[in-house]
Amino acid sequence: MRLRHPSGTPLHLSYCTNVHPAEDLDGIIAQLDTYAAPVRIILGADVLGLGLWLAAPVAAALAADPALRGRLRRELTARGLEVVTLNGFPYRSFHDPVVKHAVYRPDWTTPARLTYTLDLAHVLADLLPEDAARGSVSTLPFGWREPWNAAMAGLAARRLDELAAGLAAVESTTGRVIRVGFEPEPGCVVETTEQAIATLSDTDTERLGICLDLAHLACAWEHPADALRALREAGLPIVKVQLSAALQTSHPDALHEYAEPRFLHQTRNPAGGSADDLSEAFDGRLPGPWRVHYHLPLHVSPVAPLATTVPVLREALKELVGDPQPLCDHFDVETYTWSVLPPALRPKTPGQLAVNLADELDFARAELRDLGVTA
Repeated sequence: MRLRHPSGTPLHLSYCTNVHPAEDLDGIIAQLDTYAAPVRIILGADVLGLGLWLAAPVAAALAADPALRGRLRRELTARGLEVVTLNGFPYRSFHDPVVKHAVYRPDWTTPARLTYTLDLAHVLADLLPEDAARGSVSTLPFGWREPWNAAMAGLAARRLDELAAGLAAVESTTGRVIRVGFEPEPGCVVETTEQAIATLSDTDTERLGICLDLAHLACAWEHPADALRALREAGLPIVKVQLSAALQTSHPDALHEYAEPRFLHQTRNPAGGSADDLSEAFDGRLPGPWRVHYHLPLHVSPVAPLATTVPVLREALKELVGDPQPLCDHFDVETYTWSVLPPALRPKTPGQLAVNLADELDFARAELRDLGVTA
């Protein structure tokens, strides 16, 4: 959806399609009819933004074939849909029965991760609306923290130089600016704002920056005002914001039905205690309160004593859009856990999921409107 900051700057609000499993072009187009087009109609939006997830094989096919890119753009336009951002974190197989640590592979030491990200940049350059200032691609924060050593860090730094050069070539060829945002996440090489600044400030910050996931920020127990101030002072741009909320509770025993086998749910407490997955946190050695990397729908309030980190999201949005100029213009609602939610919260049909996706976007739009953003 197109929104407008009080300064007049256009803001783009979308939902991320990594909630859907298709990994080929026909499947992606079918998803547009099953979910995205109904969501647009429910919201009464003239145009609905999508944060597309394209798995590596379909990204490569699209990057290699202008006719396929043209087909995808026409299919989007015909349904009143547009794309200014892509999610390039999961490489493929994001809806396998067990994903866990596999989502961090290939990492940024590998040619495969570089190739995939540049494929996405080439695709996005052709999908961008004519009046969009730029496009964004989010990616993983280098890789999982183990194994990681100085040699791997050096190799990743060289990959980032190649990435910046590749993005410059895309701009030279197409005239479109594409930026890549690295997404700090608990347990990864870069999981905090401080680590992001230390790792990325010396890169090409015209093209590389941060994808700020607000559930991840909350799970790190960071204060949004402090984190965003540090990013501003370091000159590290926020390329994209993922609007997301994590689980929170002071009663860990209430979380057992959220332990599930597909995704990794890193768990943290404010003293710096941690477990790499929720199922590992139940051994009694991690005192509460806990914040859990489990994306809960923004508009859903779980049963007490559980809560979500929506208050952190609200604090962050005040910092992001409360100044005379916004700190970011791409906002993507990223709740990919609908299929693994406890049964009472899980949509049973595609139509129910579409309604819930619309409700979540409506919640995000209302939060932005409360801060002076208009349609």
